[in-house]
Amino acid sequence: MSNHRLMIEILKDQVKPALGCTEPGAVAYAVARARELLDAEVEELRIRVDKNILKNGMDVGIPGTSQRGIVFAAALSLAIGKSEYALEVLKDVTEDSIKAALEIADSGAIKLELDDEADGLYICVDAIGGKDKTRVVIKDAHTNIVFECRNGEVLLDNDQSGVCTESKSGEKEIKYKIKGFSYDEIIDFVNTAPIEDLSFIQYGIDMNLRIANVGVHEDRFMGIGKYFYDNGRDMFSRAKAFTAAASEARMSGYPLPVMSSAGSGNHGLVAIIPIASIGSEMGISREKIIRSVSLSHLTTIYVKVQTGALSPVCGCGVAAGVGCAAGLTYMMDGSRDQIKASINNMAAGISGMICDGAKLGCSYKLSIAVDAAVDAANMSLRNIYIPAGNGILGQTVEKTVQNLARVSSVGMNNTDNIILDVMLQRCL
Repeated sequence: MSNHRLMIEILKDQVKPALGCTEPGAVAYAVARARELLDAEVEELRIRVDKNILKNGMDVGIPGTSQRGIVFAAALSLAIGKSEYALEVLKDVTEDSIKAALEIADSGAIKLELDDEADGLYICVDAIGGKDKTRVVIKDAHTNIVFECRNGEVLLDNDQSGVCTESKSGEKEIKYKIKGFSYDEIIDFVNTAPIEDLSFIQYGIDMNLRIANVGVHEDRFMGIGKYFYDNGRDMFSRAKAFTAAASEARMSGYPLPVMSSAGSGNHGLVAIIPIASIGSEMGISREKIIRSVSLSHLTTIYVKVQTGALSPVCGCGVAAGVGCAAGLTYMMDGSRDQIKASINNMAAGISGMICDGAKLGCSYKLSIAVDAAVDAANMSLRNIYIPAGNGILGQTVEKTVQNLARVSSVGMNNTDNIILDVMLQRCL
């Protein structure tokens, strides 16, 4: 496969529609698949997840309902879930299915547990009905099913274990191949790819702007995005408002899909909306906006494959925010050096933002990420570069991203445990 085709395939693999928060969505996807394999009424459902899935699924709204959390998402999936929809698995929700899901959730048939040994994104679902039992395991990415079995018969095993314990499945997914490219090669691809090969990016732009407009113009949410919009002074503050509003609608369970980036819907909002909104107000051509959003996505993916699919740091800032800064700089005719400088500027400012689970408050974090991305881009365009050697900044973009990943995965190794413990104690 040529480098050009590989980059396109990475984009198509990592830029996908998602309905609602991706963590309960991923669990619902696994549940739907386990139920389909069982081909019988599910009497008991056992779910084991890693700490980040649990953290991100605890307090987030389920699309089309007033309910929250993983257990309800799993119950709703038993009622209406279709695995063919992937992260839009719950899109057929109705009032009757909500009622059925509430009854299932209240029955105690669903057991949700934390797998303390899991390292990285991990979901294990056992569905039991009568004498039959199925198991589905997801690892490393939200839709990456690595194991399936029914009554002890292995139907799929890309994990070589088939048990509900974590063992690294390796970097087999196509997204990891982006690590083989230099950042210069990523910029070269965005510059030279035929625009027809990138046309699918426009679909995600339209999708995310649609939910942004809902968040800004409807009064059913907390009002964070609307507050920023009403007080917006320029196109940059309006872009911040649209991004926050879209997240607020999504985290509230509004029944519209978003285009995700690197496995996260909120990442997709940050990677797309500010660039599309500012570009539109500036009269930037459609082609330039598409190329800029493509660079934003690829930068987000480039960071995420190194920091991990789920981590103690807020990927909306540390990954998608970095991508947004690079995309904005590119869109505003920044040079190659200025694009790279925007990444270092961003990493210097927002690298300490923690992830304390998916929730309504994420909309404020997204607004902070957009603010920082705009500043990082505008500083670089004025040749204000925070120099290498400041803190964790490396001599190259590649080294800076590696340093970010090391701080996240090694330096903050116990942070997620503490965050989750605080969140669980709050719930007691």
